[in-house]
Amino acid sequence: MKLTRAKSAPARSKRARRSLVLPDSLAPGLEIVSIGINPSIYSATRGFNFARPGNRFWPTFNAAGIAPEALEPGGAAVIVKRATDRADELTDEDYRRGALILKRKLLHHQPVIAWFQGISAFQKYLQFAEGAKRTIRPGLQPERIGATLVFVTPNPSGANPAANPKALLPWYRELKRLRDRLRGKRR
Repeated sequence: MKLTRAKSAPARSKRARRSLVLPDSLAPGLEIVSIGINPSIYSATRGFNFARPGNRFWPTFNAAGIAPEALEPGGAAVIVKRATDRADELTDEDYRRGALILKRKLLHHQPVIAWFQGISAFQKYLQFAEGAKRTIRPGLQPERIGATLVFVTPNPSGANPAANPKALLPWYRELKRLRDRLRGKRR
């Protein structure tokens, strides 16, 4: 999937912007579900995650070969449905409500791997869905959500200057190797 720069979204009132959400794309049988904190207003108006042309997710996702051809991941979800300009606009109540809903959805659909986009995304999930706090490092995590494995990569957002494609690619490739190993075990 090639992303092109979209025309600017029309100006919206604060009330209209607060009501923007991006639906999850979850279903039974998914191998990987990509999970972020919440959609940006830009992504919500365009209808898919990581929509901003400069976002590092799509080039790195495609370079890692996670999908057989350049496209979106199998499933996507966010902890908080409400779109914002920045994650720091979210409240603890947003996280508490969203993390518990996300946990129920993951337990229901049981993807093979829950892929958290960003250390802070998984920290917020742990804090508000599991009542736990610990230091998070990228990679496979010791926690599971039901039978679902948890894998964390650095946040690909342009707001995270440390996460350039060269820094992200090894983690995305490790995710692909994990998925491929698990495929072999399930067949």
